[in-house]
Amino acid sequence: MIVGAVQITIYAPWVHSLKEKRMVVKSLSAKTKNKFNVSVAEVEDQDLHQRIVLGIACVVSEASVANSMIDNVLNFVESNTEGEIIDIERELR
Repeated sequence: MIVGAVQITIYAPWVHSLKEKRMVVKSLSAKTKNKFNVSVAEVEDQDLHQRIVLGIACVVSEASVANSMIDNVLNFVESNTEGEIIDIERELR
């Protein structure tokens, strides 16, 4: 069993309230969960308006599958948000 995890930090300059941020996070999380069958959660900086930190995890049988899935998720997140991805941290266990 391989657990693949990625932490994505997104800068969203147009967000001016926590309510607006919550709408962006919920939408992006739901789309990602539905498309890839992964777990998604906001893991840091919940009180900062313009900074979104998402943790995404998957459980698979091979490391190559985990890497491929994480790559696909990253591409999907990048194409489905107007924000700028400023940091990515990957981990396989």
